[in-house]
Amino acid sequence: MKEFFQENKKIAKTITEVAGLANYLWQKGWAERNAGNISVNLSEMMTDTQFELDHYPMFQLERSFEALANLYFFVTGTGKRMRDLAISPMKNACIIKMNKKGNAYHIISMKKRNLYNFRPTSELPTHLAVHNLLVSTGSKNKAVVHTHPNELVAMTQIPRFQTAEMLNKTLWGMHPEAFVFVPRGVFMVPYILPGSHKIADATIEGFKNGHEVVIWEKHGAFAIGETVSDAFDMIDILSKSAQIWFMSMQTGNEPEGLNDEQLMELKEAFLKK
Repeated sequence: MKEFFQENKKIAKTITEVAGLANYLWQKGWAERNAGNISVNLSEMMTDTQFELDHYPMFQLERSFEALANLYFFVTGTGKRMRDLAISPMKNACIIKMNKKGNAYHIISMKKRNLYNFRPTSELPTHLAVHNLLVSTGSKNKAVVHTHPNELVAMTQIPRFQTAEMLNKTLWGMHPEAFVFVPRGVFMVPYILPGSHKIADATIEGFKNGHEVVIWEKHGAFAIGETVSDAFDMIDILSKSAQIWFMSMQTGNEPEGLNDEQLMELKEAFLKK
């Protein structure tokens, strides 16, 4: 007997897309061991399927996310590897339904006997906080991706790149695509304990200010998009710029970068409203 997420073509397609992305992240070296996590708001894809929630244990949250009441999310699991997610997505991720207050959730994609050995990602507070913002502001973005892009993380180990202003100027200067596709640049969060509400709050500030990518100093990147592919593309483009910077530095020369006039030319050509 097929499960609801197998019968629902839209959800099945989204899960396949997530599995493909998990493979990309692993192949790029951005997902060591159990690094990285992904979530997608599935609510608009759900049909009238009814769940007897009494059959599924309820897991309480430390905070309430009122905008997420009764909504559904695909969330990767804590301690799960992206390379395994790519092969068996529903053994390494789950679908949760938020309760009517938005302060607890039920895992509805697993048999009850498996539930007590599985939990969503430890970064769930940040994922839910981001989705809460997206839903409450009417955003079209449904996907959140967190990963550890090597060169971007390495740049944040360098003191002069620990401010968004300097990091953005450098990343935009390395390749035109970075400016064209990420014109708002990145928002920088100073190092904070991962998995905490404090880092969730800091991350939300970046997305509130219109950024689509938030960099966690010495840790990784968070990105949003209408799909997981859209979110990945943002990080991928910025990572390419970081790679170019490091390659240039390896020649013993500071890279020149695009100047202000060239960036303005790009803005006028590609970013007209």
